[in-house]
Amino acid sequence: MTATTSSTSTDEVRRSPVRRFLDVLGPGLVTGASDDDPSGVATYAQAGATFGNGMLWTAPVTLPLMIAVQEICDRTALATGKSLGALARVKFGTKATAVTAVLLVALIGANTLNLAADLMAIGQGMQLLHAGPAPLWAALAGVGIALTVTLGSFGSIERVFKWLCMALLAYVVVLFAVKVDWADVAHGLTAQQLELKPAYLSLVVAVLGTSISPYLFFWQSAHRIEELRAEDLAGDAAPALHHRGPQGARRKLRNARIDVVVGMAFSVVVMFAIMAATAATLGAEGKTITSAADAARALEPIAGSASGYLFAAGFVGSGMLAVPVLAASGSAGLAGLLGKPWGLDRSPRRAPAFYALLLVGMVGGTILSVVESNPIQLLVLSAVVNGIAAGPFLVVVMLISRDRQLMGRYRNGRLAATLGWTTTAIMLVAGVVGLWLTVTGS
Repeated sequence: MTATTSSTSTDEVRRSPVRRFLDVLGPGLVTGASDDDPSGVATYAQAGATFGNGMLWTAPVTLPLMIAVQEICDRTALATGKSLGALARVKFGTKATAVTAVLLVALIGANTLNLAADLMAIGQGMQLLHAGPAPLWAALAGVGIALTVTLGSFGSIERVFKWLCMALLAYVVVLFAVKVDWADVAHGLTAQQLELKPAYLSLVVAVLGTSISPYLFFWQSAHRIEELRAEDLAGDAAPALHHRGPQGARRKLRNARIDVVVGMAFSVVVMFAIMAATAATLGAEGKTITSAADAARALEPIAGSASGYLFAAGFVGSGMLAVPVLAASGSAGLAGLLGKPWGLDRSPRRAPAFYALLLVGMVGGTILSVVESNPIQLLVLSAVVNGIAAGPFLVVVMLISRDRQLMGRYRNGRLAATLGWTTTAIMLVAGVVGLWLTVTGS
C-alpha cells in the first residue's frame, strides 16, 4: 500500500498542473455534462424562448443543490466501495428493498423514454446538419452506442465520455454569437422577473427535474465505483477510502470533490448559456420551442446559420453522451440492489443481469426513437416519473449517507446534511406540484 501511494504521489508531482487537473476530472464532469442532454436543452431553450431571462435565477439556485447531492452520492461510493443500489440493500433490508426496486424499475422505464427522445434528437440534429434522415441516424446511434458499451473497455468508454463533454461548449459559443441584453440578464439572475403563473411554475418544476434527476444519483455512484475498480488496489472490488491510508484518503476525497464541483458548475454554465441565448433570440421573436431541434431551427434565421449548426452539433454530442448514461444508471442501481454483478468494466458474461437490463432499455429506446414522431410526449411522461421519483430517491440517499455504520467518519457533516435535506424537500414539493399541474392540465 505504501509503495503504491508513494508511486502515485511521484507521478502526480511529475505531471503539469493542467494535466493533473484534467486527470482529476471524471465521474463528476461526465455526470454534469450528461445532465445537459437534449431533453434538458429543450427545457432550458423553452424557458428562454417563453419567459426571456425571467428564469435565469434557477441557475445559481440549483448549483449548490446539485453540488451537494452529487457530492453526497459520490462520497457514499468513495467511503464504502459500494454502489447506491448495493448500499440500499444493506441499509434497508428486504421489505424496503422491494419498494426501492419498484422505484428503480420505474426509473429504468422513464430513462428508456428519455433515451428514445435523446436518440430522436440525435437523428434530428444530424438531419439539420444535412447528414441524412433523422430516423436512420437515430437507429444508427442506438445500435452503435449499444455495441460500444457492451463490447468496449471501460477505459475507452470513459475517454470517449470526456471528449463528448466538449460538445456542450457549442452552447457557450452560441451565447457570445448573439446580442445579449446583459442588464436584463442581471435582472433575471436576481429573480426580479419572477412569476407565479401555472405555466411559469410548471417550467420551473421541469428545470428542477432535469437538473436534479434520479438517474444522475445512480450514475455518479456507479461511475465512481468503476473508476475505483480500475485502480486495482483491492483486487476485483472497489477500494474504499480506508484502503488508502490517511494521506491517500484525503487526496482522493479532495480530488473527487473538485471533480464534482467542476462538473456541476460546467453543467450550470451550459444551462445559463442556453437560457440566455434563446432569451436574446427566440424570446424576442415569441417562438414556441418543443424540442432541441426546434430551438436549432428557430435560431438559424435569427442568429445566423452558424448558431443553428452549433446548437444542433451541441445536442448531437450531448445526446451521444447522455444515452449510455441513461441506460447504465438504472441498470447499475437495480443490479446492485439485487446483489448481481454490474459494471461497464465487466464483460456481459460476468454481469449478465446488468447487461440484460441495459440492453432492454437501449433496444426499447431505439425502437421508440424510430417509430415515434413526437419526442415531447416521451419527455413529458419521463419528466413526470422522474419528478415523482427524485424526492423518494433523495430520501434513500440521505439516510444512507448519514449512517455511521456504513459511512464511518465520512458520513454527512452539517453543511452536506443541510443542503441535502433542503434539496430533498424542494424535490418532494416539486414532484407534487409537477404531478398536480400535469393531472389538472394547468
